[in-house]
Amino acid sequence: MRVAPVEIFDDTTNAAVMRHPGRHFPGMLIQGDTLHSLCCMADDACSALDRSSEAYENANELRNRLWSYLNHYKAVLDEHGLPLPFSDRGTFT
Repeated sequence: MRVAPVEIFDDTTNAAVMRHPGRHFPGMLIQGDTLHSLCCMADDACSALDRSSEAYENANELRNRLWSYLNHYKAVLDEHGLPLPFSDRGTFT
């Protein structure tokens, strides 16, 4: 872990906009529990679509990207001995 200054443009809960050092454009901070909820919603959306449709392909790509971010988040928290802010039982990984 390191500490670095971050420019905070807005700190609205679950919608904080900030710029990481060295980046030109700001990004948005998504809390871990919110990211987990988005992953579960993406799972539900994919399960409601016909697997042969283009809509499914797009939704599945979105789902896979979200789960990739969540798996990275979980690995980092585990590496630092921090608990998850959500129940991880029975979810797709």
